Amino acid sequence: MKPGKFYPRARQERPSIHDPDVRPRRLALLKAAVINFLALQFLFLGLFCYIFGSLFQQTGHIHNLNVLYVDYDGGAIGNAVRKAYNQMADTGFPTLVEEPALFYPDSSSIDGAVCDINYWAALYVAPNASNHLSAALAGGSAAASYDKSDVMTMVWNEARYSTVVDSAIASNLKSLAEAARVAYMNAEGKKLVQTLNSSDPAALSALSNPWVLSSNNLQETTQGSRLIYNTLVIILILIQEFFFLGYVNGLYQQFQLYTSVRPHRVAIVRQIISGTYTLVGALCTTGAIWAFRHGWQVSGGQFAITWMALWLFAHLNFLVLDVFTIWIPPPYVPMALISWIVSNVTSILLPFELSPAFYRVGYALPAHSIFNVLIDIWSSGCNPQLYYVLPVLFVYEVVGLVLSSIGVYRRSHYAMIKQEVDEKVIQERVEAVISERQGQIPTDGLHEEQQIETSESDGEAEGTMQRRATVATQPEEELMEIIRREMSRPRVEKATTSRESTGPSFNLPFKDYQASI
Repeated sequence: MKPGKFYPRARQERPSIHDPDVRPRRLALLKAAVINFLALQFLFLGLFCYIFGSLFQQTGHIHNLNVLYVDYDGGAIGNAVRKAYNQMADTGFPTLVEEPALFYPDSSSIDGAVCDINYWAALYVAPNASNHLSAALAGGSAAASYDKSDVMTMVWNEARYSTVVDSAIASNLKSLAEAARVAYMNAEGKKLVQTLNSSDPAALSALSNPWVLSSNNLQETTQGSRLIYNTLVIILILIQEFFFLGYVNGLYQQFQLYTSVRPHRVAIVRQIISGTYTLVGALCTTGAIWAFRHGWQVSGGQFAITWMALWLFAHLNFLVLDVFTIWIPPPYVPMALISWIVSNVTSILLPFELSPAFYRVGYALPAHSIFNVLIDIWSSGCNPQLYYVLPVLFVYEVVGLVLSSIGVYRRSHYAMIKQEVDEKVIQERVEAVISERQGQIPTDGLHEEQQIETSESDGEAEGTMQRRATVATQPEEELMEIIRREMSRPRVEKATTSRESTGPSFNLPFKDYQASI
């Protein structure tokens, strides 16, 4: 079945591409296509290199993650941990930073060091752990009461880049604990065999598996949705604000608010609408996170604070995108949008410790700030970076409010200029049509005057003048039809300049109400 059967006008004859009138347009088309082809290819090549560069040789940067080590035991087990670390230490293993027990008098102070993000995690050996193990090998009540999980403990916060700490911290520390067991048996094996009570099953169990690494997870975060908190959640918020901005601009254009309402009122209402929309949108986002939080221990208070944080982030991004569409030429707005999304997401894909130093420019981006705020909220304050992330967010908010409000005046200014130009064009076209219709009168009049001279009849002359008056004075209904036809006739306009642009604009999907306007 031929498509032309349903679209007959598509088969209408057109000039050949070799036509002299078509050739200049063909060359201009090829030139524009090549330029834009290269621009887009270089843009996306740069974006791919930027995001892949942040992940490049991630394993080689794991040594930048510092882990606190405190040996409360001061015996064979603590020495075994040191020997195991010396064997495993390389660029693919976290750096173990040993501190004296005097600096951390109890385990709660170690929890505080990890909570205050002085270290990514901590590992400590319990006091008298070596003596308790030696006593357990001798059998009896000491073996029966021996607790394998009260020997070595790691402290970490899984809410802080959960996928990273799972593999780079938790897994490596578990491997370190196993390597320490092997080092302990190699160093103390002969002595242990001499003191072992082979008739006591509890003593044999302590020999075969002297300890189990305990885990003190400050905020367990194991739900599947955690994988997209620092990727798709941020991306969807940014895209959501872009589409909403397009609908807001479409609303203002369809109702011609820039030319019918004072700019300060437009700016106020625009901010109220955007604030309300982002408030509801942040509520929906937070609700979705909470709905799929299975096994995640977070409270209602954390829900409310998360909602407020995401509201701030969503609104400032609406303002940023609005500023883009005001001050950046329209052809470059899509490029700015995708660059903004990629740069923001790249700033939170990995901790800066695992990326090249260049990527620390992400400290200035709102996505990095909001993700650190969320980590602080979800782990009950165990990510104290609000002293710099909140000012970053509020700077974007305040500057965005100012520039967006100025942009309303800019848009109103050029909207009024465009309206005046359109009205002038319409007026000129209507006048041209009326003049064209009236221009037929002199020709008819000359013919009639010749009839007057030949007839030399006053009565015929009077009839001729009446006919001329009839031609000159069109009926009002016919004149209005001419005006409507001229206003609806398509006309070729020059491309809209960047100054006249109101940004991306989408037609409203539900607009039955316009019939009554």
